[in-house]
Amino acid sequence: MRILIDQNIPFIQGLLDSFAELIYLPGNKMSRADVKNADGLLVRTRTKCDAHLLKDSSVQFIASATIGFDHIDTEFCKENGILWANAPGCNASSVEQYVVSALLNLARKYQFELKDKTIGIIGVGNVGSKVAKAASALGMNVLFNDPPRKRKEKIKHFVDLENVLKNADIISFHVPLNRAGRDKTLHFVNSSFFDKTKKDVILINTSRGEIIDESALETAIDQKIVKATVLDVWQNEPLLNLDLLRKITFATAHIAGYSADGKAKGTEMSVRSLCDAFQISISDWSALEIPNPENALLQIDCRNKDNQEIIFEVYSKCYSILDDDTRLRKSPADFEKLRENYPLRREAKAYRVELIHCKSKALMNTLLKLGFRSVELTF
Repeated sequence: MRILIDQNIPFIQGLLDSFAELIYLPGNKMSRADVKNADGLLVRTRTKCDAHLLKDSSVQFIASATIGFDHIDTEFCKENGILWANAPGCNASSVEQYVVSALLNLARKYQFELKDKTIGIIGVGNVGSKVAKAASALGMNVLFNDPPRKRKEKIKHFVDLENVLKNADIISFHVPLNRAGRDKTLHFVNSSFFDKTKKDVILINTSRGEIIDESALETAIDQKIVKATVLDVWQNEPLLNLDLLRKITFATAHIAGYSADGKAKGTEMSVRSLCDAFQISISDWSALEIPNPENALLQIDCRNKDNQEIIFEVYSKCYSILDDDTRLRKSPADFEKLRENYPLRREAKAYRVELIHCKSKALMNTLLKLGFRSVELTF
């Protein structure tokens, strides 16, 4: 059995050596000749699994170590008997961490209290649900919008898009890329979208770059309809619109889901699905060897600080979006290298927090809701 593996998938080197012939290649360089005699592929979003790659190959199964699967031509796979699996929710907590850092830094930059703001969550799946819970923990009013789920599940508190656009101060996108159909999201954010938003709206996109018409966004920024924008994904990545980049508040290289925890879970889920497909007996394997953070205890002196400032300081010690923003602006041409060589980042669950000179159990509970392993109050 021959399996082709994206060489940048973490925690996988050597794992399947005794079960198959393994070939490690850059995900964006896999060719038709490479996959022709392969039985399985283990990939990420940079490998376009379509007719151009797969036609006349022996591929039986594709495992993607990612939440998204728009890089897989599911119709072609169905027509040609190729099974596939993605890793839904694998990096949801990582994206939550990224969005919380974005919110805290936006609040600091523009001097507002998050508890005074309404956030609209467009797309309430694994990731959107996590972000909504975090926003609620921060005291924000949350609007939920997910038409497919509302139709299927009849969820009463979900609202329509017009409600979100009319009332949300901040809008965060967590939708798949659908190029057609009733729930089309390609260029979902366009000029008519901006005609309906509140003035000075703030946008955060961690889903897919193509859901935003970047020319319409640039116009909306110029016309001061949009106050601030956070983009982790781009319409033509890895090639960036440099004029737009200069106008974006925080810009990053498609790394919102790149925590070590999220990567390990994505690898674990994809390995498990591949093992199930080929009846390999290590399908219960778990990628447990995630490096620990350099300092797993976060100590904050809370004197003369309000709760939002304290949460900001806690978050800045484990992850700050500003670091990723700086790296991309310094070298936008190295978009792919920034992804390939991303530094170790652990999620909140890897950290303990000590709040010094603090008696607030409400603050302690907020940090616990944001996922920190433990929070200790010392006076």
